[in-house]
Amino acid sequence: MNYHYENGRRYHAYHAGSYWGPNDEKAMEQLDIGHHVFNLLLDGKLYLAPIPEDVEQVLDIGTGTGIWAIDFADTHPAARVIGTDLSPIQPTWIPPNLHFEVDDCCDDWVYGKDSFDFIHVRGLYGCVADWDKFYKEALDYLEQVEVSVVPKSDDGSTNNTVFEEWGRVSLQAGDAFGKTLRIVDEAKEKMIKAGFVDVQEHRFKCPVGPWAKDPRLKVLGKYNRLQWEMGIEGWSMMLLTRFLNWTRQEVEVYLARMRQALRDPSIHAYQEKYSYPPLPLLFLLPFPWDLPYPTTALITKPMT
Repeated sequence: MNYHYENGRRYHAYHAGSYWGPNDEKAMEQLDIGHHVFNLLLDGKLYLAPIPEDVEQVLDIGTGTGIWAIDFADTHPAARVIGTDLSPIQPTWIPPNLHFEVDDCCDDWVYGKDSFDFIHVRGLYGCVADWDKFYKEALDYLEQVEVSVVPKSDDGSTNNTVFEEWGRVSLQAGDAFGKTLRIVDEAKEKMIKAGFVDVQEHRFKCPVGPWAKDPRLKVLGKYNRLQWEMGIEGWSMMLLTRFLNWTRQEVEVYLARMRQALRDPSIHAYQEKYSYPPLPLLFLLPFPWDLPYPTTALITKPMT
């Protein structure tokens, strides 16, 4: 199988360069840890959308290692599940109601209107150049879960640290790449513009590191920090060297500073994670602790 290699990492060959993330074993392990982080964050739920248990046609865009699609197919044996990705890195031992396809969601869709009862998207930040077109193509029952690349803290402990620099540099790199990393701030408006109704935003704070006092959040932060430690090289190397003209050595020094900060217990960083589902109320879940990253999920349905 053909792959592209750059700066010691392996990348997809299909539409090479259209996605910033590597697809080697290290990246695959990080993706699976990230799936576990989302499971912890959502109390084991695979989705927030109020879809029926007997849902039939399901599409998982940007399936990665296929772990979400496999879990969904296992728990919904009557559903026909398709997982698509640029990289054919999914396992071959899968549920009989699931199959994977190599596909670029930025191409014109081959699926007809109303082909799916549920479309799941998670972590496509920096993957799509034209989100307006994407949402029009995906005008079915859509749940999108995204992560902010700008770490935050409620007590100011990320101010003037490398975490603050990480957010600024990441946004700049995404802009230079031509595929925004700001979609967490733009998704809801773009979905409504495309014709979705009942677009709701759920915002969660996910700690980076085990600094929270709450036992559940401490475990969540521990796994999220592990994901960061495994992921930051893959998240940044291609974008910074290709589009911001950093050298590999400069990136490695930058990442060493990040790894040191990730182990600093005085920094109470969190990510915001966002989910977008069609529910009657918009709500923000408050947490009594500082976290360094935003995650957002949107669950929507098309106008009928």
